[in-house]
Amino acid sequence: MRMRHKKHGEERIAACSAYRIGFDDLLRTRDPQSFFPVPGPLHLEIGCGKGRFSCEMANRNPTSNFIAMERVPNVACNALENARARYEGVTGTADNLRILIGNAEHLAELFPEHSIAVIYLNFSDPWPKTGYAKRRLTHTRFLNIYRQILIPGGLLRLKTDNAGLFAFSLEEFQQAGLEVLWKTDDLHHETGEYAEQNVQTEYESAFSSQGIPIHMAVVRFQV
Repeated sequence: MRMRHKKHGEERIAACSAYRIGFDDLLRTRDPQSFFPVPGPLHLEIGCGKGRFSCEMANRNPTSNFIAMERVPNVACNALENARARYEGVTGTADNLRILIGNAEHLAELFPEHSIAVIYLNFSDPWPKTGYAKRRLTHTRFLNIYRQILIPGGLLRLKTDNAGLFAFSLEEFQQAGLEVLWKTDDLHHETGEYAEQNVQTEYESAFSSQGIPIHMAVVRFQV
């Protein structure tokens, strides 16, 4: 489905520049920590949508820095405005969230080796058509990029409503020699640390309200 042009989108994005990492700026510096006032473990959400997940994660983890990446500017505009709203009128909120408009294809160009502690893939496009497997964000070619930019022992946290994508991802993890620390086919009926600390995305809340089970896996990378 083609997304309609967002009215005054460029102006709205510009108004939130304090919460944005410029793609060209990061490409030039390859120093993501320089965009935060205080260095901290770096977390990256790929495909952040409207930014609800990263905003809440940043609130819960004030000593870590969060980059929410979204390739569609119209959608990233909402994430930027949500990030700005997080700070306006709120005292004591850590300045630890930035939005990056860009494509996951460029991750290795943007981030230095072993610079990210955790990568989040929340409800990524499953690309279900035959021949589109290489576009899936859990395909081996992306896993190799994640291995490059994650710290030794870094984590990938995957959530999806798509059973086919989840099965595909688990196979790719196994073939890549990754360690699956935890997995479930029904996150919202689980107990324990991962379930209890779960932060829902916009899609997740909608799917769950329809009775659609949420699949989740936590995967550890080694060099």
